Amino acid sequence: MTYNANEFDAKEIVGNDRKHVWHHLSQHKPYEESDPMVIVKGEGMRVWDAKGNEYLDAVSGAVWTVNVGYGRTEIADAVRDQLVTMNYFAQTAGNVPAAQFAEKLIEKMPGMSRVYYSNSGSEANEKAFKMVRQIAEKKYGGVKHKILFRERDYHGTTITALSATGQFERKNQYGPFTPGFVEVPHNSEYRAQEGSDAENYGVWAADQIEKVILAEGPETVGALCLEPIVAGGGVIEPPQGYWDRVQEICKKYDILLHIDEVVCGLGRTGKWFGYQHYGIKPDMVTMAKGVASGYAAISCTVTTEAVFDLFKEPEDPRMDYFRDISTFGGCTAGPAAALVNMQIIEDENLLENVTQQGEYLKGRLNGLMEKYDVIGDVRGKGLFAGFEMVKDRTTKEPVDESLGMAIGAHCMQNGVIIGRTNRSFKELNNTICLAPALIATQADIDKIVDAIDNALAELAPNA
Repeated sequence: MTYNANEFDAKEIVGNDRKHVWHHLSQHKPYEESDPMVIVKGEGMRVWDAKGNEYLDAVSGAVWTVNVGYGRTEIADAVRDQLVTMNYFAQTAGNVPAAQFAEKLIEKMPGMSRVYYSNSGSEANEKAFKMVRQIAEKKYGGVKHKILFRERDYHGTTITALSATGQFERKNQYGPFTPGFVEVPHNSEYRAQEGSDAENYGVWAADQIEKVILAEGPETVGALCLEPIVAGGGVIEPPQGYWDRVQEICKKYDILLHIDEVVCGLGRTGKWFGYQHYGIKPDMVTMAKGVASGYAAISCTVTTEAVFDLFKEPEDPRMDYFRDISTFGGCTAGPAAALVNMQIIEDENLLENVTQQGEYLKGRLNGLMEKYDVIGDVRGKGLFAGFEMVKDRTTKEPVDESLGMAIGAHCMQNGVIIGRTNRSFKELNNTICLAPALIATQADIDKIVDAIDNALAELAPNA
């Protein structure tokens, strides 16, 4: 069979998909009577399905990945050229694009120095967790092995990454989980916990992490893993004072700070990385998704030299180095694509565009909030935004997730693909999420928000 991306029988493709493909995050029972969506083409911020329908993609490939948009021939050409020159060799040896991209990436991350390649966000986080566990064994006799994670954060889909995920319905039915992972309270100021300090919530929320550390025993806690801005858990910006206090706590108890930038990284928030808005100095940073905008699989676990050095001077040369491998971390397509992806962001001034269009997007969403009582809170930074829906603004009782599903379906029928919290929580699947490509224009933002406006007017007209 000869493959040609532009020549196919749409009916046959949809039929084969329905018969053989197991889709991600999908209930397949409806496909017994209806066709699954098959996307066949992308250009800029638009995609087309096998039936010829055109959509404006407001979530960059459905999961916040295609940062520089579809149809970038310069990335595809670079990948093709690299693959015919040298496609793969295990990362036990180096390769040209991996070395080049590592240098360019570290230039954007002052204080960091080493890049470990793998192929997904889940895997990048797994590598960080393994580093923490090995450091605990080498330096602390195995005692300082616990890893803290935050309620509402998401860190991946493997069993151990789920063990570090604070979303009940993502985890439900997949236990038992990896031991040694401990949850700390969330930092959503909109849903501040009973008894919290309303005047200084950010510091209060961080102090709750210290309480967990003390309860577990500081000598047992090796790392704290957090998203800079909560992504799939509801687009939650950190409250003022939160990150300063978190860093004080980590330093006080000799705890490594691991920042998960899988969603926020590579320009999504208007800086190269989300943590750079808050003066954070991490020990580890993980990233995937937008690193190559989906043109090739790549993820990175980036560390400081201090972390790297812990694996460089072993007592036992046979065992004390980082004994890990990622098969496709040796594929050259990922760093080749990532190099061009980063160059596009620079050449087209996309960080500036994200800041400008992000402010416009947030302004338009605030306009919807003035119009519709169902919107309780608007949140986000850059082209990473969302709003939480409630039955009553005073009680903040969340709407049923069916409303988000209906709004998404309405927008889809009108040619716009939006996101939403999806079976993550028992009651808080009530956030509409937007992450258009970094190339978004004001006209694109208007089309997205107008589609949501029309959906709300029909489905929740309680202004």
